[in-house]
Amino acid sequence: MIDLNNESGVEVDEPRLVRLGHFVLEQLRIHPQAELSILLVDEATMAEYHERFMGLPGPTDVLSFPMDELRPPSDDEEPPQGLLGDVVLCPTVTARQAADSERTPDAEADYLLVHGLLHLLGFDHAEPAEEKAMFELNDALITAWE
Repeated sequence: MIDLNNESGVEVDEPRLVRLGHFVLEQLRIHPQAELSILLVDEATMAEYHERFMGLPGPTDVLSFPMDELRPPSDDEEPPQGLLGDVVLCPTVTARQAADSERTPDAEADYLLVHGLLHLLGFDHAEPAEEKAMFELNDALITAWE
């Protein structure tokens, strides 16, 4: 189940983000009843979250807050159920940085939603090998979605 709340004050293709969320969870074999929240916020709210939870100033594009630490199952495991957590996106930051990524604002939001979901599922990019695996999977999911 995916719950999307747009508190950003910006018009966003909300149904597209929800469809993408379902697509990614299906591709990664996460139980269809696993709960995900997508929250779209304004820059002031994102800056507050960024400072409070990451200790960094200013707004950022995406933050992830995992809950039950669900992970994609191996081929012989049943898909996990539970609370995935929250992905918080800031559409104005996303739109601003889209050109730098050579993507449209919608495509940048898509990419960052997948990135946030991967963080909820335990992927990270602190080490070079982790970064390579995470970004390759992010790219593969976006390619499959398009």
